[in-house]
Amino acid sequence: MKRVFKIFGIVLLVAAVIGTFVYLWMKSRPEEKVFETTQAEIRTIEKNTLATGKIQPRDEVKIKPQISGVIDKLYKEAGQKVQQGELIAKLKVIPDMNTLANAEASIKLAKIKLEKAQTDYNREKQLYDRKLVSDADIEEYDVTLRNAKEELQRAQDLYDIAKEGATKSSQNASTTYVRSTVSGTILDIPEKEGNSVVLTNNFNEGTTIATVANMNDMLFVGKIDETEVGKLNVGMPLTILIGAIEGEKYDAVLEYIAPKGTEENGAVMFEIKAAIKIPEGDFLRAGYSANAQITLSKADSVISIQENALQFEGSTPYVEVLTSEKPVTYERRNVTTGLSDGMYIEIKEGVTTEDKLKVIN
Repeated sequence: MKRVFKIFGIVLLVAAVIGTFVYLWMKSRPEEKVFETTQAEIRTIEKNTLATGKIQPRDEVKIKPQISGVIDKLYKEAGQKVQQGELIAKLKVIPDMNTLANAEASIKLAKIKLEKAQTDYNREKQLYDRKLVSDADIEEYDVTLRNAKEELQRAQDLYDIAKEGATKSSQNASTTYVRSTVSGTILDIPEKEGNSVVLTNNFNEGTTIATVANMNDMLFVGKIDETEVGKLNVGMPLTILIGAIEGEKYDAVLEYIAPKGTEENGAVMFEIKAAIKIPEGDFLRAGYSANAQITLSKADSVISIQENALQFEGSTPYVEVLTSEKPVTYERRNVTTGLSDGMYIEIKEGVTTEDKLKVIN
């Protein structure tokens, strides 16, 4: 019986030794790494860039007064539509006392000349009726009289303009009425009733009564970096994304690329402008912040792989293709690459859509 226990103990000891040896041998073996795999696929790759900017009307027309004065009445508000020639405001003239005094003096002088011309004409007419002077003589006095009347009327008109801003005979064309010079939507009326305004002259750009624009003709105006401006061409399509209008995209066509850049925060930026195609019924407000998505290059329906499946040895790109799953083995293949969008890259040569490629995380 003791012999049996002794043999059993020896067997357990040998088994323990063998188990320990196997365990240590298994631990010493290198752990086999497991990699994710991906396959090439047919897809369209686009290389895009973004330009930041704003939505603006193509033309903003500033409506200014023809005379200086005070706004007596405003007939329109911002946001209203207006037709060319439609009344926006009426001004009240504050006469310049020096100009008014000169105009009054001109009237007095014109009256004196008219009285003398009338007296001379009446005397000459009596002589003419008695056949003592010729037709030519009376005609000369008649012309002088008519000129005197015209001069008085002209002096009176200048006085009315200085005092009221218009002559009594042309109230419909009065310069005290501010009318829109174009049809469109009023973007802004910066002045209020009672504010003083001045006309445009060589020393002053004048007061803007209203700003009018055609809101159906809108532009994206933005900036693009010098490293990408050389890839743009007038006529290129753009996609406009407006932050204030979620989920909407607007097509646009590039119309303008600035010939000269400006330095901003250490980078040289170039201005671009694109005409936006606005669907019927949509309304874009001037000043919206927006981004323009520009497709710089495009590869349609090409073999593509994920960027993280591509490896490099120096400047040579390659992939590792799975050749066996048990044991896991890979074959290196050099590839020829094409266009990349940052997530996927075009493979012109080296793999097929059947190949399983090692993904490097």
